Amino acid sequence: MNKGIHFISGLPRSGSTLLAALLRQNPKFHAGMSTAVGPLFATMQSMLSGRSEYYVFIDAEKRRAILRSLFDSYYSAEHHDKTVFDTNRGWCSKVAAIDELFPSARIICCVRSLVWIFDSFERLIHRNPLEPSRLFNYEGVGNVFTRVSALNSPNGLVRSSYNSLKDAFYGEHSHKLLLVSYESLTMNPADTMSAIYKFLGESSYEHDFENVELDVEEFDVRFGTRGLHAVKRKVEFVSRSPALPPELVAEHEKSAFWAAKYKYSSRAQVI
Repeated sequence: MNKGIHFISGLPRSGSTLLAALLRQNPKFHAGMSTAVGPLFATMQSMLSGRSEYYVFIDAEKRRAILRSLFDSYYSAEHHDKTVFDTNRGWCSKVAAIDELFPSARIICCVRSLVWIFDSFERLIHRNPLEPSRLFNYEGVGNVFTRVSALNSPNGLVRSSYNSLKDAFYGEHSHKLLLVSYESLTMNPADTMSAIYKFLGESSYEHDFENVELDVEEFDVRFGTRGLHAVKRKVEFVSRSPALPPELVAEHEKSAFWAAKYKYSSRAQVI
């Protein structure tokens, strides 16, 4: 990867696929939906640790070289001449490792209130009423309360991402983070993309917000959740009321910690 790498992470249903679809309009960039690099990286870290009987033969320099080689192997054949943006929610839990391997890399974290994340998942489930989703282990989870509870359990898709984001936001490497709210990206895409380019130190690019393309329908069908990564052709914000009972809305309506006036010592930027 001659042109470097950055990362897209944050919360699910918060615009990461849309952001990737916009970034890939720039011929200098490669971006897409979540890749296998994150899980492969975690597996390699584990296998290079003390759990392996060969740990004694692997020093810090060799470990660093092996982990870096994963990214080169995955991307260099097709995208060696582009700046790569790898997407995975797990990167927020690997900020220190990213800083060690790629000091110049930055992490763009797509964020959204948990109310609207759960609302978005609910609408997906109701759009696919006859097909159980992998989101719930292909089981017909019975109601909105059990579905939200599953997503919001400590190891659930939403809560694990949320906790990793909060950890990175208040951690010592928070300067590497740019939090991009779903509302900013969809309501004011031009200014938001301009701010992202400035954060990355890249020259500006004129994006087409009327013709956005990224076809990952096959993945969504195999996942049992059609529309999970669907991107509308036109970037726009659609106002609606949440499809959640009032008590769930009240429970999660203050979840956007990044929007609080008092952010402690975080050096992350927020737009």
